[in-house]
Amino acid sequence: MTDLTTAQDSITRYWTGRADSYDAHHREQLGNAEVKAGWTDVWRRALPAPPARVLDVGTGTGHVALLLAELGHDVVGTDLSPGMLAKAREKAAGLAHPPELLIGDAVAPSFPDASFDVITSRYLLWTLRTPEIALRHWRALLRPGGLLAAVDSTWFPSGVPLDTLYNRRALSLLPLAEAASIDDSAAQVRAAGFADVVVTPLPEILDLDRRFGVADGHEVQLQFLITGRAA
Repeated sequence: MTDLTTAQDSITRYWTGRADSYDAHHREQLGNAEVKAGWTDVWRRALPAPPARVLDVGTGTGHVALLLAELGHDVVGTDLSPGMLAKAREKAAGLAHPPELLIGDAVAPSFPDASFDVITSRYLLWTLRTPEIALRHWRALLRPGGLLAAVDSTWFPSGVPLDTLYNRRALSLLPLAEAASIDDSAAQVRAAGFADVVVTPLPEILDLDRRFGVADGHEVQLQFLITGRAA
């Protein structure tokens, strides 16, 4: 077993163990009309008009996949955590046009090249074990001119609290886990071959987080939307 495999196992166990509490927070968020409207607006502005074929990598409990499906997109969401995916499937069951939710590795999604118009992620880049490799795979999955839209932040610029998150061995293999600037994430996107890379701050989400709170183990941080195009 390689170090990267061991690190991914640690990450998957962590998020499966957090599935209940994490999902409770996001159910509360999306039950808040202001929060749901704020996030819906972020994605509506970022993505082309529906219906687009969208892959949401690291879908977790389905926050993005469900919103995009409600907007009319044809969505596939993948995650390696069975616990997280089970929560997503519970919520998707009530939708008229639910996303397809599958177990899958964010670093190497198992779909044919040029399968999607858009690839989305939320809070995933920082926890990728090989971000440039993952992003190159994502670019290959996009049709020519296809869009990458990733929301993330610099969650732990002063270091990750090891009593609450992963372990030091796993963290040492995550290049963006303790990034001091969102420019580090954008640089990985550019290095993977994406064109027209743009970083857009999301002050409206910062305001919502200050007013309504964030998930346990996280601090309120300015978040960013990183977009890029497949050449």
